[in-house]
Amino acid sequence: MISDLDRVVAVELINEARANGARLKPACRELNISERTYQRWTKEGTIKKDQRPLTKRPTPKNKLLKKERLEVIKIVNSPKYTDLVPSQIVFKLADEMKGNI
Repeated sequence: MISDLDRVVAVELINEARANGARLKPACRELNISERTYQRWTKEGTIKKDQRPLTKRPTPKNKLLKKERLEVIKIVNSPKYTDLVPSQIVFKLADEMKGNI
């Protein structure tokens, strides 16, 4: 993601290059952005700010509940599993559950 300040500088540089006779495509290529990106940024005559950080995103359907998250943290921090990576913990827990079925 490009910062708003970098976006303004990029647009100013492209505008300066175009004022000196450069075409849009080569000017954008020099800054490693597409023409379409430049057009989106300068739509309506002003430099638009990035809206992605402000967008509301839905909560994932598989998000753990707070109680479940605390249980996972409790298990992985227990002395029995402190020296194992998460993938090994999963296998150990699966093996333990097999014996309980």
